[in-house]
Amino acid sequence: MASSLVALSPATANLSSGVVAITLIAAVLHATWNAVAHGIPDRLVGFALIGVAYTVVGGITAAFVGLPPAAAWPFVLGSALLHVIYTLLLWASYQLGEFSQVYPVARGTAPWVVAVIEVVLGHHLPVLQLIGVVVISLGLFSLALDGGRPSRATLPALAAAGATGLAIAGYTVVDATAVSTTPVLVYATWMFLVQGPVLPVIAIVRRGRRLRTQTLPVLLAGLAGGVVSLAAYGLVLVAQTSGATAAVAALRETSIVIGAIIGTVFLGERFGRGRVIAAAVVAIGIILVDL
Repeated sequence: MASSLVALSPATANLSSGVVAITLIAAVLHATWNAVAHGIPDRLVGFALIGVAYTVVGGITAAFVGLPPAAAWPFVLGSALLHVIYTLLLWASYQLGEFSQVYPVARGTAPWVVAVIEVVLGHHLPVLQLIGVVVISLGLFSLALDGGRPSRATLPALAAAGATGLAIAGYTVVDATAVSTTPVLVYATWMFLVQGPVLPVIAIVRRGRRLRTQTLPVLLAGLAGGVVSLAAYGLVLVAQTSGATAAVAALRETSIVIGAIIGTVFLGERFGRGRVIAAAVVAIGIILVDL
């Protein structure tokens, strides 16, 4: 796998305006589906419905795109497993802590980890791009710690969120490797189809007959969140075909700034001076990544 990853980030891999646009659209969609998922009080039901959407859409699309190449299956299965772990950790994070804190920590961890993985594997990142990755991550962590130093009571939530970020970094690298040799639509279809049934099965086992009545009130919201999530990650996979894995990973994390705006405009949440400064730091990082 190392030899495949080396091909992902040549020194000449720069982000075009089209890749930036695609990634930022994905960030908007990602913030949107997370806001939908957060708005469903029973998060097990919410994530289960998102899994149903993955399964249905993936099954329909698979009938048209066919099977992936044999060489792609390890990546499909590996990414699906990492996505399931990510979902379970995200679920745990939301159960343990506040959305406005754990989501930024989870998303902000990933760009740093992806960049470190690339450097360790011998990839060369342009200096400004690497600085941009770090600046974006610093801004996101500033948003996460806006309320002050974490208390002992919040440490489990932050630990779960940090672990979520590691899972994000893992599937980001796996997916970026896969889409360099496998058609994006075929790969995404089977990756989501494989992981889709896991959360619904967990929900059925844990809730049994009660699940039907618990699902009906939030059925449309949960399924819509799943469809938006599919669109968001599909766009990220397209962006990753550019080869600029760390830069794409960093740019997509601007979803947390977009999420803060959604919280302010639609949910009436606070957007004070500290968050304005943190958002400005993220914007500076985006400019550096795009230079």
